[in-house]
Amino acid sequence: MIAINELIAGFPKRSRDASKGDFGHVLVIAGSAGYTGAAYLASQAALLSGCGLVTLAIGRSLYEVMAAKLTEVMVKPFFETRDFSLSLMAEKEVLNFSQKCSSVAIGPGISQNKETQGLVRNLAAKIAKPMILDADGINAFAGQADILKNAKAPLVLTPHPGEMSRLIDKDKDEIQKNRKAIALEFAAKYNTILVLKGFNTVVADPGGKIYENQTGNAGMATGGTGDILTGIIASFIGQGVEPFAASALGVYFHGMAGDIAVKEKGVLSLIATDLLYKLPEALKVLG
Repeated sequence: MIAINELIAGFPKRSRDASKGDFGHVLVIAGSAGYTGAAYLASQAALLSGCGLVTLAIGRSLYEVMAAKLTEVMVKPFFETRDFSLSLMAEKEVLNFSQKCSSVAIGPGISQNKETQGLVRNLAAKIAKPMILDADGINAFAGQADILKNAKAPLVLTPHPGEMSRLIDKDKDEIQKNRKAIALEFAAKYNTILVLKGFNTVVADPGGKIYENQTGNAGMATGGTGDILTGIIASFIGQGVEPFAASALGVYFHGMAGDIAVKEKGVLSLIATDLLYKLPEALKVLG
């Protein structure tokens, strides 16, 4: 079992003469009609977690909404479907832009539109930068998990038990009873980092390393908190932290922010933005 204090001690330190270019550029591919909040939360979490630059890729019709909502995050519009989700026609432009970035997060609020899901599968196979797949970025591989083996770059998947059930076609209850074993098996089989979310979130890598988280609370069982986790992990990877450590640290500080927020808001009233804006307090230990 990995000790979190060792990972915290190894987090990159900042020199006094550092610039934004030293801390990575995260590309967040997210959002669709009705799900712009997911794109906002993931992007803002990436920025608040220390990366130098964040760009949100979103459908053209949603550009003005997100550009107005996000001040420090750059927003880039791409071709879209009739559902205002990202289109297969966006593939070439997204691939070209990803070459400028340090890490890529795909999935929060991206929709289950068939064309968009095809785009996700294509991007996961072709992007040459570390990627985090979440939400509908994971659902795109339901029944087609073998495609993950074709990835050119390190992959981190962050499913909740329901998404994991669809991904590997196993009963949700069985997954919950065997969380560590299933996470390790999946990570080894598909050569990915697997972040199996839930009570005591488990992080596993292909080599058999495992981390079981001890932070977090029941108030975090609310929409949007998973999008924040995706942004944190993408940010840490973008800053040069290797994917397993970035995932374990992301889970730990995500839960810590939730623990800080719940003291003020309580379990019933905690919402994702409460957690988001407690990230700076949680992350102070890193610098």
